[in-house]
Amino acid sequence: MFFGGFGMNTWMIVLVIILIAENLRYYIYSPEALLALILSIPGVIIAMTFHEFAHAWMADRLGDDTPRRQGRLTLNPFKHMEPIGMLMLLFAGFGWGRPVEINPNNFNRTITIRKGNALVALAGPVMNLILALIFSIIYALILAFGGIAFINSQVGGIITDIIMYTIFMNVGLGVFNLIPLPPLDGSKVLVAILPTNARSWFESHERILYLVFIIIWITPIASLIISPVIRLINNGLLNLIASIVGMLV
Repeated sequence: MFFGGFGMNTWMIVLVIILIAENLRYYIYSPEALLALILSIPGVIIAMTFHEFAHAWMADRLGDDTPRRQGRLTLNPFKHMEPIGMLMLLFAGFGWGRPVEINPNNFNRTITIRKGNALVALAGPVMNLILALIFSIIYALILAFGGIAFINSQVGGIITDIIMYTIFMNVGLGVFNLIPLPPLDGSKVLVAILPTNARSWFESHERILYLVFIIIWITPIASLIISPVIRLINNGLLNLIASIVGMLV
């Protein structure tokens, strides 16, 4: 079983390349947008690395040493990055990393396989949201103690921009993966809490639901679904930053 990513066949790769190419044209003719794209790269690496590490860490905590044996219990980004998924997160605001392979049969007997799967799946998005919170606090502390001179300096501006992009990338990746459709993490969480009949229907129609996901993914539907949630969380974090700065300044 895999977490934190999904396989892609040839036609999906073609669609992804087309989407990236269309966005790339925009960045080529917009230097400011291209700079923003470059500054967002650290955030993408951090978001994906910690997301996949969280899956591996939770599986390991539940008794499955498969991720550890495969070298996934690490914060080395090269162990977790998936090129197409990384490009998608950069250009489209949502993407994926290299899936973490687990063996639910290795879970501790004190937990059911279904619950264990849900915890492993949930660990990735939760990690992203925690990181967004941590970087929001860091951003607030920089604003409070760095002063206007530092914020307006070239180095200070770059640092704060990178932090802000890191916040947004983590929120985007976390929320996207909570969509309750296979193969995303949210589907495994949903299966764990559904009543027996609903769970059976969901599991027997996974292929159809996967196609539904593909449709909303390659159309504006995914953005329409998750954008309000992302805006709500981002606004909450911005309000938190403002509150912290207000208390410290």
